[in-house]
Amino acid sequence: MYSFKNDYSEGAHPAILEALMRTNLEQEEGYGEDRYSLEAADLIRQRIARPDAAVHFLTGGTQVNMTAISSFLRPHEAAIAAKTGHINVHETGAIEATGHKVVVADSDGDGKLTPESIQQVLDAHPDEHMVKPKLVYISDTTEVGAIYTKSELERLKTFCDAHQLYLYLDGARLGSALTAEGNDLVLSDLPKLTDAFYIGGTKNGALIGEALVIVRDSLKEDFRYLIKQRGAMLAKGRVTGIQFLELLKGNLYFDLASHANRMADKLREGLTAQGFRFLTHSPSNQIFPVLPNALIDALLHQYAFLTWSKVDAQHTSVRLVTSWATREAAVDGFLVDVAENLKSSVR
Repeated sequence: MYSFKNDYSEGAHPAILEALMRTNLEQEEGYGEDRYSLEAADLIRQRIARPDAAVHFLTGGTQVNMTAISSFLRPHEAAIAAKTGHINVHETGAIEATGHKVVVADSDGDGKLTPESIQQVLDAHPDEHMVKPKLVYISDTTEVGAIYTKSELERLKTFCDAHQLYLYLDGARLGSALTAEGNDLVLSDLPKLTDAFYIGGTKNGALIGEALVIVRDSLKEDFRYLIKQRGAMLAKGRVTGIQFLELLKGNLYFDLASHANRMADKLREGLTAQGFRFLTHSPSNQIFPVLPNALIDALLHQYAFLTWSKVDAQHTSVRLVTSWATREAAVDGFLVDVAENLKSSVR
């Protein structure tokens, strides 16, 4: 059975495993103060053209979101997220468990926030008898595979600055977003257009690891204390530092993301050619075709993927995710199996 269930089913890119093996018996400082983590942090500062940025390596997306958001907010403050936002749906109440409410803003089917949708939340929280919205949480790509354009982020940042809101970007699939068709952002734009963001490694070739980048000065102070308090400080910090050094010292990070997107493009084009529509426009490595229920049942005998949402009595949207390691032959095989099952009148 081949899996299109997520983009972290495989382990790590061979170059990362080789680097970990090559440095395995070296003795290094712990807790992210090893030379590899320090060099990787400097490299990220160079890549984003912000020598003043604070860079911290953590192990996973939920851990980054919980640690960052709970640290940035005062006790009475809340985060704003789209209904589909990861912190609202897929983190088991991690933000709420730290004492901060997640307030849901309306978003279109693409899962993107706008100044207008954020304003509605602000209007509904006018005084001290309710939480104070302070941080706007977005992700690129969104949970349904959409990407933010530069003009959209500029509008959000201008609005957030005008209303004294932090803008925080979840970059779990940032590589896919920045290499997707229609994207006009580059990595060095993000420090200008957000207050903090992270570069996702787990879903783009790393064994584990995300790189949190904090650019707003007021959010940097004592952050290592807060990482430690949240149980997020990895003793063998070299493990994440080495991985980001491998991913970003050349173009490997973006090459891997480009491959994932190409495999998704091939799936999208093949399914479109067979007459299927999609739940939402997604130029990234997650696609959401709407398939007949009988076809889904047949395909699940051969492939792993998520059923996403019921469309009508006969049709359901599914999520197909490609990764840095997705084999083109597997994509071809999936499309052939779809066509063969259609011939069997499951449609």
